Amino acid sequence: MARSEASAPREVPTSSRQVEPLTEVERKILDFMVRYLRANTYQPSIREIGERFGIKSTKTVSEHLQALAEKGFLERDASRSRGVKILGVDLSADTVAVPCFSEVPSNGRSRDAETYFSVDRQMGGENGSFMLRASAGDLAVLGIGEGDLLLVSPASVDDVDDGSVIVAEVGGAASFHRFSRKGRGARLDALRPGGGSVHVDDANTLQILGRVAGFYRRVDEIPAIALTQH
Repeated sequence: MARSEASAPREVPTSSRQVEPLTEVERKILDFMVRYLRANTYQPSIREIGERFGIKSTKTVSEHLQALAEKGFLERDASRSRGVKILGVDLSADTVAVPCFSEVPSNGRSRDAETYFSVDRQMGGENGSFMLRASAGDLAVLGIGEGDLLLVSPASVDDVDDGSVIVAEVGGAASFHRFSRKGRGARLDALRPGGGSVHVDDANTLQILGRVAGFYRRVDEIPAIALTQH
């Protein structure tokens, strides 16, 4: 698992107030606008956004854009067709914005993202990647604490190696497990202290939401280190 403690990914938008979560439609529109801007150097028009998502009413598209503006993601100039400025999003070709959740999202996307982070494309560039804020005890046995940011990349059973940390749905609930193969089946070891193991007869029946590819930790205080000279 890749680990970065020196710096955290950049959160967007940058605001001191609490960021309201985006709806699924708002997230898709914002993602489309970012990709369009990177490809064309200018924003899509309201009509182009509507055509992309099958929204016939320009008024409805405008309402979605206004919601994004009120949540701090956009700045609008209603007098211009393309009068939209994306705020706080790193448009560098080397980075990608990924959604961040406070709880494990079923099927990877059923919950609204609480915010977005810009991460290196080599780490989070796979379509469907997302981040999670670790809860107390989620991955305590790996030294990951509450509030650490976990980067989860999409993965299938064939992509997962023995020892990988995965997010999988077991018994109707999604949680973290250490994966290992057992013939055609698999063993999932819980990563919470005191957790047990789950045996799956056919690994292909596993509902894997992703593989933990790395985590980020913000270091607010560097502990003093005593150096002894010999």
